[in-house]
Formats: sequence, C-alpha cells, structure tokens
Amino acid sequence: MSNKKLRNFVFILHRYIGLAAGLIAILVGLTGSLIIFQREINEFQLHQQFGAIFPKGDRLSLEVVLDIVKAAYANLPEMALQRVYFPSKPDDLFNVVISIPGNDWVEVYVNPYTGAILGNSLHPNAVQHFLQIVYELHTSLKLGDLGLQILGVVGLVMCIVVITGIILWPGWRKLMAGFKMKWNAHPKRLNFDLHKVSGITAAIFLLFTFFTGFAWNLGYVDPLIRTITFSPSLPELASQPIAGQSPRPLSQQIKTAQFALPDGALRSIDLTTDPKAPLRLRMKLPQEREEYGKSNVYLDQYKGQVLRVDNSLKASLGDKILNSFEPLHYGTFGGLPTRILYIFVGLAPLILFITGFVMWRYRYRAKPTIKDSIYTTSN
Repeated sequence: MSNKKLRNFVFILHRYIGLAAGLIAILVGLTGSLIIFQREINEFQLHQQFGAIFPKGDRLSLEVVLDIVKAAYANLPEMALQRVYFPSKPDDLFNVVISIPGNDWVEVYVNPYTGAILGNSLHPNAVQHFLQIVYELHTSLKLGDLGLQILGVVGLVMCIVVITGIILWPGWRKLMAGFKMKWNAHPKRLNFDLHKVSGITAAIFLLFTFFTGFAWNLGYVDPLIRTITFSPSLPELASQPIAGQSPRPLSQQIKTAQFALPDGALRSIDLTTDPKAPLRLRMKLPQEREEYGKSNVYLDQYKGQVLRVDNSLKASLGDKILNSFEPLHYGTFGGLPTRILYIFVGLAPLILFITGFVMWRYRYRAKPTIKDSIYTTSN
C-alpha cells in the first residue's frame, strides 16, 4: 500500500470513528471536567451543612465509631458495614460506608471526637445530587454494567481516533505549520487550524484518559501488561475462620498493619461480613500523591497474620504501570496544575467534534479539490 493510500485510510478511520463515537466522548469529557474537584466540593458542602469540626482531645477509636453507626441503623436488619474512611486532618469527619435495603453505598458522617452522627448521603443537597448524577453519567452513563461496557468500547475507539489524529497532524512535515493559527483566514481554514492545534495539544492527555477508561471497564489490559512486563499476578488471599472465635478487634489489626508498613498513614479499611475474606487496610506513604494512597496491607481476620503487603514504591513494573492509571486518568500526577489542566482537556472532545463535523460538512457539500485537500495534507 502506498503512503498516499495509507494516509487516506487513516484519514477515513479518523473521520468516521470520530463522528460515530464523538457524542459519547463529549459527554464523558464534559462530565469529567465537572467532577475534577468533586471531592473538594463535597468536603466544602459537608462543612457548610454540618459546621466546622473542632478537635476535642483524642479521636474516638474505630470500634466506638462503628458501634455508634450500627446502633443508629439497628432497625435495618440488612444493614452491613462496607468501608470506613479515616480523617486525614484534625477537622475531618469519619466517613463510614454502609449498605442498606435499596442502597448499596450510603455514606454516614460521624464527628471523630463526639461520635455524633451528622448525617448521611441519602438526602444530598442540590449540588451534591447534581455531582452524583454527573459522576454516574461519567462512569456508566447511568446504565449500570451495560454503560460500563459501552464506555469501555468508546474508550478503545477514541484511542484509535487520537492516534490517527496524531499521525495526520501537519506538524510532522513542518513543525510550525502544526501549531499555526490563521485568525484572519476563511472560516474553513480557521476551523481546520482550531481542530489541528487543539487536537495535538490535548492528544496525549486524551490518550491517557480514554485508554485507562477502556482498561478499567473491559479488563483486558491488566493481564496483558503483566505478561509483557513479566510481572506475576497477585495471588488470591483468604482468611482462615477459627471455630468459635470472632475476628480480631480492629484496633489490634490496625497496629499490625502499621507495624507492617510503618511509614504508611491509614486511610481506609474495607469491612466485610465474609469470614473467608481478607481484611484490607489502605495506606498512604509520604511519597504518594493519591489522596488515599496506593499501598495496602492484607490481614487474616482471625489470626491477625499479614497475608500480603503492597508497597507501591516496591511494586513490580506491571503493578507500577497499573497503579499509574488512576493519576493519569484523573490528572493528579502533577498536583493542582494538572488537575486544572484536565478541566480544559475535558472540553477538547467537544471542540474537536464540532470542528471535525464542520470539516466533514465542507467536504460533503462540495466535491474535494486539490485546494481543499491542502487543509488535511499540508500547513
């Protein structure tokens, strides 16, 4: 196949796949921009709703906090504790996640010093409700598992659109032409310039977000990366129930985890009613940027034995690559500047779809000429 035919093939792929998947990509991009600072907005809303938390002595133990939550929802026989997030600052709340009939994920907010239950996520205010809808649209189109599959496929095809766009970028022939904007040119030319410049500027970040979304939703990438990097798959872990014995107190388990990973700050614990499940404690090391860290300690519920320690700084190459997906997807890898940048990256699919559609309309309304083709092959 000649270079011209190959380029035409790449161009056709870029145009029609982009037009076909563009509307969903726009929705994903816009909702992604809206939830970049969702955690900070939620924290602000909680402080506005429940008032400031004033430290008074030592924080209550985890067992006490969980007993308070269980007592408050004792009239719901199917209530189950799911997870607890620990305060990261003196004025933060305990966030206890429970499941109740009809709701798999309800957050209960507890004052860490008085034990007072300040509220829950069952009755969010308007801003919180809006952000929750936006988050569900971004992650699953509010279609559950079907939405996850759809977004996984869209993520994959949009990777193809981005890669073909990079190949077609005029800057490979002449660098300045790839970034040049002719503001006084005909709208057709100006539209093309806006498409090429915004596309190449956002390309690498769009590739990060679409590829990680595809990897998470469809699940084919994890084993592939482990195979390519010769990284072993993590073994299945299990607790060994002891007849007549209850799980060890969480306070003891926390001490064991902190001894196993002494530099880690405890950020959350996954609670479980499955006697064979391991107890997972998520830790944040000082070198980690992620809010809740990427290191974990797994313990036997009954023996308190350390089953595995996942130190993100000592992880295999495959695990380090997989751990990088979250900061690459959410833009947290560079701190606040890259998070702000990702707000504008989320707008890129809208800009590219509109300019791409206009380019397609120009070509559709008139037969292509040598002069027309200049806008896709030069400058």
